[in-house]
Parts: sequence; structure tokens; C-alpha cells
Amino acid sequence: MAQVKPVKAGWWNAFRPWTLHGAIVPVLIGGVVAYNDSAFDPLSWVLFAMILVAGCLLQSAANLLNTYGDFKKGTDTVENETRSPELVTGVLQPEHVKMMGVACLGVTCLFGLVFIWHCGWGILVYGVLGLIGAGMYTTGLALKYHSMGQATVFLMMGLLMPLGTYYVLAGGFSMEVLLFSLPNAFLITAVLCGNELRDYEEDKIAGVRTLCSHFRYDVAKKIYLGMNAVAFPLLALIIVTGVVPWTCALGFVTLYDLLLLWRNAGQAPSDPHANFMLVPMAFKLNWHLGVLVVAGYIVGNFVIPVI
Repeated sequence: MAQVKPVKAGWWNAFRPWTLHGAIVPVLIGGVVAYNDSAFDPLSWVLFAMILVAGCLLQSAANLLNTYGDFKKGTDTVENETRSPELVTGVLQPEHVKMMGVACLGVTCLFGLVFIWHCGWGILVYGVLGLIGAGMYTTGLALKYHSMGQATVFLMMGLLMPLGTYYVLAGGFSMEVLLFSLPNAFLITAVLCGNELRDYEEDKIAGVRTLCSHFRYDVAKKIYLGMNAVAFPLLALIIVTGVVPWTCALGFVTLYDLLLLWRNAGQAPSDPHANFMLVPMAFKLNWHLGVLVVAGYIVGNFVIPVI
């Protein structure tokens, strides 16, 4: 069996920049629909860039505070330091990681003041919920430890982030954004489901009550596979009903990623490396499909009409 190599402890791993697609894709979805529905001026582009940065800061805050919260609750130990070694090995100090996470939230709030100035107090609803989701995943309310992690990701990152982006840029609610967001919402939630599945036995030992921990391992694996697979019939549905242009079918190229993910999941129970790859492969599928459907939307709405 292939073994899992430990990651290098430090701020790079604590920030986990490879997870930022979780914030970038939702912002792109809300942004392209807003561009299609409203007149963009230079200020709109500045706001769009600010939303991207704010989304990445929220994701970074969630990563940092998750590392801090898991360490404080005893979930991260020297026995499983291959994934989050920063605090258990003493390379970073818990309070420093916590302060950096809070700083990311604080800078996001400053961006939020600009958004309120631009589009009104309505955006505050999206902002407050985003701060709760990022800041209290393993600290405060500790949503992860009350089996609310997947629901939080689905709502906050899957739906509210693209809807909030649209609200800032176009000034209202969009059913198109909501429906367009659904495939990505399931895929980003599947990433967290893969995390819970990967840590299934360790979480059981530590008494961590994730959603997956309420089911047998084989059932939890089916949930993981189902969340990844359901994105494709949802994408087909929003295409055939005319919610998005037919060129968004470009996303079906990632069925190959789904096939690889499916094969890997079959090996995960007995192969440590395949178990580790449950999360990266879900990341890959989420990132690839998200970028491709946004590219398809741009081609269908802005390129083909002028050819």
C-alpha cells in the first residue's frame, strides 16, 4: 500500500491556498451572471476584485481557525500530524494561528463596509452569515462538532457566496444565480464530505460528531460519491431548462475526473494513499467543473452572440 507523506508544517500549510477555489468559483458564478444582467463600469470591476479577495480571506480564516479549533479540542494529535502538523509539532503557536484567522475576518469586515456603502444594508445578511460560517466552524459554535459542517458549507459557500456577489454587483436577488450555483454547491460540500470520510476512524476515536460519523463507513462513502455525481444531472437540468446556455455543457468534460474519483473511493478503505486522496480528488473535480461551466457561460452569452 502506498503511504501518505506528511506535509511540511508552516504558514503555507496552515493557510491552505490550494483550497481557495472554494471561494473563487462561487464569486465567478455570481460575477458572470451580474455582468450579464447589469452594466459594468470601472467601479464594478474594482468591487468584483474586492469580493474575490474577501472570499479568499474568509476561506483562509476558516482554514486557520479550523486548525486552531481542532488542536484545542484534541482532534489533531501527533498520531495524525501528516495533515495538520503546525500546532501539534510546535512549529506555530496556537494563539498566533488564532490571531491570524481573526485578522483575516477583520479585513473582510473592512471590505464589507465598502459593500454596504455601495449597495446598502441588505448585504449585511450575507456578510454576517459568512463570518459565522468561517469563524465558528470549529471554534465558538463549533458547527463541525455538531454535525453541521456540510450543511454550513453548502449554504455559506455553495449558495450565499454567489448570491452575495450578485447582490453587490447587480443590487438584488437572482434565481438564475441560485440555480446555477447548485452543481458547485454539491461539489464543494463533497470536498468536506471527503474530509469527514478520510478522517472517519480518527474522528470516531476523538468523539467528533461529523455528519459522516452518524452512518456506517460504506453509507458515508455513498453520500460522498452521490454528492460528487449529482452535480452532473443538475447541470444537465439547468441547461435543458434554459437557465444557463448550452455551452455550459463544457463542464461534462469533468466526468473523467468523476471516474477517477469513483475508482479512488473504491480503494480508500484499504489504501492509506487512496484514503488521503478522497479530498484532493474532490477538490480537483470541484475546481475543474466550476471553471469550465463559468467559461461555458461566458462563451454562450458573450462570445457566440457577437460572432
